[in-house]
Amino acid sequence: MIEKSLWLSEKEASEFLRVDEQYLELLREKGDLKPGFHWRSSNDPKQLPWKPKVFYSIMVCQEVIEYLQSNDASYDQIAA
Repeated sequence: MIEKSLWLSEKEASEFLRVDEQYLELLREKGDLKPGFHWRSSNDPKQLPWKPKVFYSIMVCQEVIEYLQSNDASYDQIAA
């Protein structure tokens, strides 16, 4: 069982959620995934400020993706 507060790296999250890493990035850019709630940036000073790693809160992201899959006709086109 996955812990509700579990945060996974972008690669791990894409594998768990069965979506491309690019799709997760698109959801962030569109504002469907909110910073601090759905995702957060690494605070590793070696990665800042250029392209820090992103971590996703699995359970809340899964809810958003499932909602989009069931309510958005264009989801299949985006996720493909």
